[in-house]
Amino acid sequence: MASYGSQNLLGPPGLLSSELHQKQEEEEEEALRRKLKYFFMSPCDKYHAKGRKPFKLGLQLLKIIIVTVQLVLFGLSNQMVVTFKEENTAAFKHLFLKGYQDDAPPQAVHTQAELSSQIHFAIERYMTLPQISLGRYAYVLGLGENGTALSLCQRYYMKGTIDPVNDTFDIDPQVETDCIWLNPLNYSSGNTDYKNFTLKIYKLINVTIDFQLKAINIQTIINNEIPDCYTFAITIVMDNRAHSGKVKVNLQNQASIKECKDPNVSGHAENYAREFFDVLVATVCLLSLLLCGRSILRGVRLQHEYVQFFKHKLGRSVSWGDRLEFINGWYILLIISDMFTIVGSFIKIGIESKDFSSYDVCGILLGTSTLLVWVGVIRYLSFFQKYNILIVTLRAAFPNVIRFCCCAAAIYMGYCFCGWIVLGPYHTKAQTQEQVRISDLHAFIAECTDTPTSGKFRGPEGSSCSFLCCSDKKSHHELL
Repeated sequence: MASYGSQNLLGPPGLLSSELHQKQEEEEEEALRRKLKYFFMSPCDKYHAKGRKPFKLGLQLLKIIIVTVQLVLFGLSNQMVVTFKEENTAAFKHLFLKGYQDDAPPQAVHTQAELSSQIHFAIERYMTLPQISLGRYAYVLGLGENGTALSLCQRYYMKGTIDPVNDTFDIDPQVETDCIWLNPLNYSSGNTDYKNFTLKIYKLINVTIDFQLKAINIQTIINNEIPDCYTFAITIVMDNRAHSGKVKVNLQNQASIKECKDPNVSGHAENYAREFFDVLVATVCLLSLLLCGRSILRGVRLQHEYVQFFKHKLGRSVSWGDRLEFINGWYILLIISDMFTIVGSFIKIGIESKDFSSYDVCGILLGTSTLLVWVGVIRYLSFFQKYNILIVTLRAAFPNVIRFCCCAAAIYMGYCFCGWIVLGPYHTKAQTQEQVRISDLHAFIAECTDTPTSGKFRGPEGSSCSFLCCSDKKSHHELL
């Protein structure tokens, strides 16, 4: 009887183990819920929950400041580089293109004499450049034969006969090139060998004048930087491909930057503050990249745990929408931004140490990374309720906005191609004709010198006027 009573008190062994197992499962389920809730908390809520300081939040705020400052410093240097290139290009056009004017239509010549004059003008200006230029330029020798520096070339069809009278032509599309080379050091005012260069006008494709000049951008001293040495590869192209009687004249300038030899600036000491700041930015971004990568890895692990729980305990699969909730897109955005900033920072260090000259690549990387960093601020605004409503609305409307953009893009692309083919060739001509019609109309009207009060506009039946018109006329006569 005693043993029977004890069995009733303790219960069957299987029931006891079942209750313990069920209790353990409930604790595991509650622990998973708590872990999930903590994972999706904001940094402030995580601080209140476990007392952990939001180190990653502070790091991101610091990164926003230093990345922006880095971009501003680079922008100031890059602005001087771009300005120096543009101003030199404008100076070259004024120096080597005859009759060039700013804000004027593209230059062109229409007669053989004008074409020859344009060629001779450019060569003579190049030969006397040190005496006429305000800038300090140096010739780059050794580009052609016997150490010459300038090449004058013409490209033309091997065989070309055009007879509009009989509506016949005979053209061999194979292209030939004739060139002569000139040396500015051996030039004298009486040396006119280039004027004996005969142009094959009726089968001419283009004429090119190629040379290079060196210059130094000393304005970088303002930003406490060592000046850059530039080499400008200049090509003057006289394009006759259309054979329309109009030869377009254009100057092309390609600038390359390299380190100057033996730079010496009085009173200038080596300053590594910029390099140190760039290394600091790269270090902060590397730390941010590691922390964001760790957060994504934790999210993937927690997602796997959540999927396994639903699969084994509830016998259900988790939708892809719920799975993607564990992959924080903002972290991916920050990782991309950090990678761009790290690469751009090292390129910037190379530019400042005159090892690289990739200003454009560095500008794209740093500019894009700064844009992504500031876009990432939206994530932290979502922690506030008022801003979160707006962000949730944008997130819900984003798919519809993308669909609308796709439809609008299709219509826009169709309009672009239609307008380019149908309206493009006639746009300038139609605009000119309308201007001519308007000018003729106003010119014709301007020949009439009669005033409104001359009485010549009234017909034989007299005139009728409103009360306001008569009142205005009466007051006008009273004033007179």
